[in-house]
Amino acid sequence: MAADTSDVEPVTRRVHEASWSANLEQPQHADDREVVIAEALEAVEATADGYHVNLVTHADHGHPEGYLYDELDARFDYEYEHVDQCGCGGHVVRVHVE
Repeated sequence: MAADTSDVEPVTRRVHEASWSANLEQPQHADDREVVIAEALEAVEATADGYHVNLVTHADHGHPEGYLYDELDARFDYEYEHVDQCGCGGHVVRVHVE
């Protein structure tokens, strides 16, 4: 079930033809894990082939392995990796779009 993100400013407005980072650390992301997942999937879809997107997740949800990896696996056949934990507690997952 997709989260209702109609009142949230989207992290994607176009297809990114370069590697980029999606900021999923805003207050609305802290409040709703489903918004993080929905916008992370949208960010991957908005990344052109041959580039990567860094999904920077909110610290309140912990390591993305527990909630985001299965969603990425179910939707895409792309490689991804946990890059690091930010100083603020969030996490960076890099998805390579091929």
